[in-house]
Amino acid sequence: MEEKIEISGKKILLVCGLCIVTIAIMMFVMPQYDVWARGLSGKAELREAEWNRQIAIEEAQAELESSTLKKQSDIIRAEGVAEANNIISESLTEEYIRWKWVEGLHDGSSEIIYVPTEANMPIMEANRFGD
Repeated sequence: MEEKIEISGKKILLVCGLCIVTIAIMMFVMPQYDVWARGLSGKAELREAEWNRQIAIEEAQAELESSTLKKQSDIIRAEGVAEANNIISESLTEEYIRWKWVEGLHDGSSEIIYVPTEANMPIMEANRFGD
């Protein structure tokens, strides 16, 4: 048994009309959606660029602070060395230098060359270069 389905002309027109209206709406909505989607994408890219810029600024700030602290540390260290050198240079005497020389004779850490002189004092020479 075959069943016949009758579709009236009004129904066909109604379905065709709905299809045409749907296509017309899509033609209007799709460009609007594309604009909206591109706007969101642009905002996201802008936020990411701002975030990357902020990160770069923070890294540069940290590097500046680190360099400043290293500079202060180097200055303090240099001042300490200069003060120590000053104290040593003010306290050096001929007797102390002779005592250090004699002390060096006992530990064997220095090279001494004895050269007779008129005053019978040895000439100290250490670490000859060029040998």
